[in-house]
Amino acid sequence: MTFDYTSMGFYTFDALCRPVNDIPPGGNTFFVDDFALAVSGAAGSAAIVAAKHGLRVQAVGGVGNDLMGDWVLRRLDDFGVDREMMQRCADFSTSSSIVTTRPDGARPALHKLGATAGFFVDETQLDRVLDTKILHVGGVGLMDAMDKGRTEEVLAEARKRGCKTTLDVFASTADDLALIKPLLAHTDVFMPSEEEAMALSGLTDLEDIARFLLDQGAAAVILTLGAEGAMYRDQTGAKIEIPAYDIDVVCTCGCGDCFNAGFATGLHLGKSVEDCIRLGQASSAQNATGLGSQAGVSDLANTLSFMEKTALKAYTAS
Repeated sequence: MTFDYTSMGFYTFDALCRPVNDIPPGGNTFFVDDFALAVSGAAGSAAIVAAKHGLRVQAVGGVGNDLMGDWVLRRLDDFGVDREMMQRCADFSTSSSIVTTRPDGARPALHKLGATAGFFVDETQLDRVLDTKILHVGGVGLMDAMDKGRTEEVLAEARKRGCKTTLDVFASTADDLALIKPLLAHTDVFMPSEEEAMALSGLTDLEDIARFLLDQGAAAVILTLGAEGAMYRDQTGAKIEIPAYDIDVVCTCGCGDCFNAGFATGLHLGKSVEDCIRLGQASSAQNATGLGSQAGVSDLANTLSFMEKTALKAYTAS
């Protein structure tokens, strides 16, 4: 395979600042301590972290014909991410966010929907997109053109060709389950956040949620639980809980996406499922120590060192 990791879906331009407690009233100005720009999104953050970890990475998605799109593509170049399959989508702007990071790391955002809705992988592009060991799809629910059945076709073909498939979502209500369910039969690992999984299932108990998602067809499910860590369940009955690392949180923007890339790094290195999850947790934790997606992640050696030197919290999720 030409690529170790292909990340398809949601790429966004982010402008972030912190700390923000309130939006200034009227035409007033509040001063902040930090300001940053980042490529983010469920596919964008994952692509860059995987590249930082040394994987050969391909980006598949869409940007607009605008300055934000120019910047996203240039930053992908900076990290050595192949972007031949990134499309300039006519009549769309680049998906973009203003992220107002709170002192506790929470990151309420103002988002402009954009070219993630417009890109489409046609038959002439399929061989190139699937020339990969791992196919990650991130951002179902925002990929309007692909969400009409094409993502399912791509995932099914990826499975036929022997690619490992991982899936993440942009989900907020139970109505989004109709988009997700057809994909799960072609998914090796489904990795929603706790909040996304609750929204999709309408359930609150973590074990019930995991069972529900497995019953929809996923081979394995990882629920990322924020400060509580992550839990893994699969069709064989395997159960793994991994606590979060004990860190001082700066910004949680992109943490779940960075987890996905860390997990994929473990797959690429042939590690056990438990060690893959630990790499995902470490990537997510490093991300949270800086402002902007991937800010705290530098390379694989540093991530492995972080894992050795950083204490774990107790796992208390249930």
